Amino acid sequence: MSLDAAVSVLTRAVELDQFQSYSEALVCYQEGLALLMNVLKDTKDDSTRVLYREKMESYIARAEKLKTLVKEQKEAGTFHEKINIKDGAVGYSYRRVFDKYLEGNVTEVVVEDPYIRNLHQIYNFLRFCELLVTVGTVRDIKLVTVQDEDPESQNNQAKRLQGLKNSLKRHNINLEIGYSSTLHDREIRFNNGWVIKIGRGLDYFKAPPGKFCIGFCDFNLRECHETVIDIYLKKR
Repeated sequence: MSLDAAVSVLTRAVELDQFQSYSEALVCYQEGLALLMNVLKDTKDDSTRVLYREKMESYIARAEKLKTLVKEQKEAGTFHEKINIKDGAVGYSYRRVFDKYLEGNVTEVVVEDPYIRNLHQIYNFLRFCELLVTVGTVRDIKLVTVQDEDPESQNNQAKRLQGLKNSLKRHNINLEIGYSSTLHDREIRFNNGWVIKIGRGLDYFKAPPGKFCIGFCDFNLRECHETVIDIYLKKR
């Protein structure tokens, strides 16, 4: 059973590596190697032990090479990583996706997303802002989105975003809201250099089947739509 677990995790590491999901790949390499080490300890057959050691050495070499590659790309300002979220996948809350990129005294965040209009989309943005509040260093959030064409919907959108702006002010964060009629791409930028592009913007979660279902409150347990997240590090 331990061997099956090790093989499964290491296979996942290779897949993530190939998809350029380097951070997740490194985690899986480390977990898989730890599992394979436990298998090796319990293996009595010498030829099998030699085979496991050879496998471990190849995975260790790739993990070390990957660490060096990531370090070199970050220093050169050419780092690019992908997260491929499959349809129905769970475990991709905003905290899980963004947390590690918010290190380094982030004070300003820019969100360009044309779909912060409907009620659930504004709730998504609210949840993202709650994450930024917990970081503790963010002082400015700039949102650029598109106004709804319907006058009543426009009014509701403006009221809800103004309510969020007032609430953030109590946490010493200024929310600047801008509208564009031509905005199409979705991009989030942190002033520590990280840039995140999500195919579906912040709206990559599926609607829950009901209000009393697991995943209604905890977005790490909420199913996702299929989307790709591209992460870049640009020199400041």
